[in-house]
Amino acid sequence: MTELRKSLAGRIALTAVATVILLFLALPIVVILVTSFSNNAFASFPPETWTLNWYKALFADGSKWPAALSLSALIAALSTVFSLIIGVTAATALTRSELPLRSAVYALVLGPLVIPQIVTALGLFLFFEPAAMLGSPIAIALGHTVLASPIAVLILVATLRGIDERLEDAAASMGAGRMTIARKITFPLAAPGMIAAAIFSFITSFDEFYISQFLSSVNTVTLPVQVYNSLTFEIDPSVTAVSALLTAFAILALGLVALVRWIGSGKQGSLLSVENTAGVANPAGETAA
Repeated sequence: MTELRKSLAGRIALTAVATVILLFLALPIVVILVTSFSNNAFASFPPETWTLNWYKALFADGSKWPAALSLSALIAALSTVFSLIIGVTAATALTRSELPLRSAVYALVLGPLVIPQIVTALGLFLFFEPAAMLGSPIAIALGHTVLASPIAVLILVATLRGIDERLEDAAASMGAGRMTIARKITFPLAAPGMIAAAIFSFITSFDEFYISQFLSSVNTVTLPVQVYNSLTFEIDPSVTAVSALLTAFAILALGLVALVRWIGSGKQGSLLSVENTAGVANPAGETAA
C-alpha cells in the first residue's frame, strides 16, 4: 500500500476509488435534496418540474410540522443539558481520579451505545409507564439522555486526556483551588470538546426515533415520529423537504464543530504559555481575579 501511494498511478487510483466511495455514500442525500424540489406529489426523481411548494407547506396554517419541530428542539435542548452534566462529571471521574475498576465503569457508561435502541426504548417505556410520565417532554428528554450522554462522555474523555495535567499540577502547587483550576485551566482548554459534545448530543436527541415513539403520546409528537407517521399513514411530499432541512442542519452542525476546534486550537496555544499558567494563582494561595 505504501508503494502504491508513492507512484503517480497509485495516487490517481486511490483518489478515484475514494471519490467513487464518497459519491456512493452521498448519493441518497443528493437524491433527497433534489427530490424535495420536485413538483410531483409522489416525489419522483429526477424532477420533471421544480417548485418550493413542499417547503412552504411545512409552515402553512394547520401544518403539524412546526409543533413537531419545536417539541424536538425543546427535548433536544433539555437532553443536551442533561448529557453535558453527566458527561463532564463522568469524564472528570474517569480521567482525573483513581476510580476503582475504571475500565469496567467506562464500559458500563458506554453500554447504551451497543444495546439495540429498541430494547432501550422498551425498558424506558416500562420504567416511565407506571409513573404516568408517557408523553412528558421531560421523560422523553431523559430517555434521549441515555443515548446522548455516552457520546458526550466519549468526546469529553478524549478532550480531558489531551490536556496536559502538568498545567493543573503547576497551578495547584501555587495554591490554586480545584474550582480555580477548573475555571482557569481545565474548562477553557476543554471548551471546544464541550461544545462538540453539546452539538453531537443535540443531534442525537433531535434525530432519535425509537425512544420518542415509545414514550410519546398523541399530543407530544417529535419530528422523527411525525416523519414516520407521514410516511406510514399518508402520502405527504413535505417529508422530502423536512429530510433536506435535517440534512442541511447536520452539515451546518459538523461545520460548527470544525470551526470550534480550529478556534480552540489557537486558544489552547495562548493558555499553554508560562505567563498565563503562572497567573492562575498568586503566591499567597488566593485565586486570581
